[in-house]
Amino acid sequence: MAWVYLIAAGIFECGWAIGLKYTEGFTRLWPSLATLVAMAISFWLLSVAMKSIPVGTAYAVWTGIGAVGVAILGMILFQEPKDITRVISLLLIISGIIGLKLSSAA
Repeated sequence: MAWVYLIAAGIFECGWAIGLKYTEGFTRLWPSLATLVAMAISFWLLSVAMKSIPVGTAYAVWTGIGAVGVAILGMILFQEPKDITRVISLLLIISGIIGLKLSSAA
């Protein structure tokens, strides 16, 4: 169950990272509130996952999910570059996340 919490935490991390773009420096009320809620949920889920997943593994997976998710969303939502180097780099991050999961006892 800890891995489910960790994956959910990573998804909420994507939400708040993308949400930051829409807050316009926390000058827009509703995007700012949604971003803060997503942050709180993400951190809470991460802390729950860390009860049974080692901190180094949990944090690396959490940030990896966030990095990959936000990069993909950036390509979709903000027309960021989709070149092959970027895609291969994202695949390397994903392989690292899988490797950490496979090597974890939790």
